[in-house]
Parts: sequence; structure tokens; C-alpha cells
Amino acid sequence: MKGKSPPEESELNSAQTRTQPSTIVKDDEAALVAAAKGGDAASFNELVNRYERKILRLAQNITQNREDAEDVMQEAFLKAYTHLANFQGDSRFYTWLVRIAVNEALMKLRKRRGGKEVSLDEPMETEDDLVPREVADWGPSPDQRYERAQMNSILSEAIEKLEPEFRMVFVLRDIEELSTEETAKLLGLSVPAVKSRLLRARLRLRQKLNRFFATE
Repeated sequence: MKGKSPPEESELNSAQTRTQPSTIVKDDEAALVAAAKGGDAASFNELVNRYERKILRLAQNITQNREDAEDVMQEAFLKAYTHLANFQGDSRFYTWLVRIAVNEALMKLRKRRGGKEVSLDEPMETEDDLVPREVADWGPSPDQRYERAQMNSILSEAIEKLEPEFRMVFVLRDIEELSTEETAKLLGLSVPAVKSRLLRARLRLRQKLNRFFATE
């Protein structure tokens, strides 16, 4: 494919220094949770309506299977509702919900692999000395819809091939837009471990994308 430059990975490295909590969460979330805890079913339904598509997308990115993702989403909301009284509010409800969904997705992966453990805690060396190379702009222009669809397909395939520990961090940070601190807490990792895995994921994705867009 000639003359194509890879799009700059604003999705791959624009969020690398972000430390603020996810903007996905709205200001009224705490009030909805409090009402739901008090027995207001409509408030919990509002939380479901607000987050179901995001949780489904998260589950599908992890499991790479639509049916499994739908199961994960349903189980996550069911468990959140069942254990709502245990939610102490020391994190955002959305972050707590994501943690439940991640655990359910990991269980799906373990079952699919015949019980083989999927670990997020194995020690990994840091790569702080690796500095990603800059590439051209990521975002397609309005008149490049076909190329955007093609690019999305390529990126999805590349994400699918990432090892689970890298894919999980990339999905939470760069797709779900959680902060580094939220991602670390959710996965039970240190902040440096999250940064290291995120960098590895971005480098691997860039390698695959650069190969696709390289001039023949």
C-alpha cells in the first residue's frame, strides 16, 4: 500500500500522562447510586442504561467474542445490583462496575482456555527507556470514511492479538479512558506496571500498524 502514512496515535499515546479520573462518569452518578441503594429501581436502571454499551464494549475487547461479552455484561450488572450494599463509595461506581466486568471477562477467558490461569500480576520489566516514535495524525478526515472503517478493522485485529495483560491495560486506559491510577487500582497493579504495560501495548500496536502502512 503506497503513499500511506500511519495515522498519529492520539489514541495510543495522547492519554499517557493523563491523571484525572475518567470523564465517562457524570456528576449525578453518586446520587443515582445512593438512590439505588435506598431501593429506587429506576435509579439503578438509569445506571444500566448509561453504562451497558460501555461495559459490553469493554467485555468484547477483552473476550473477543460477542456472546461471551453479552454474558459478561449481564453478569456484571447482576452482581453489581446484588452487592450494591457492599459498595462503599471509595471509588467511582463506574470503576467498581468495570472491575466486576473485568473479573467476569477473565473468568470467561479461563474457561475458554480450559482453566488455564490468566494472570495480571506476573512481574514484568519496565521499559521506561523506550520512547515511542512519533507518527502522523491518527484521526481520519470526514472524506476518508472508507479508510477510517478499514483502519478501525485493522486496529481491532491488532488489539485482539495483544496478550491479555497488555490488552487489558490498553483497553482500560486508551479506549475506556480511565486514568493511570484508576487502572492500577482496578487491576491490582502498581502505577509503574500500568505505564510499562501500556507502553508495551502501544509499541506492539504501532509495530503492526507501521507494517501495514509501510510503503511497499
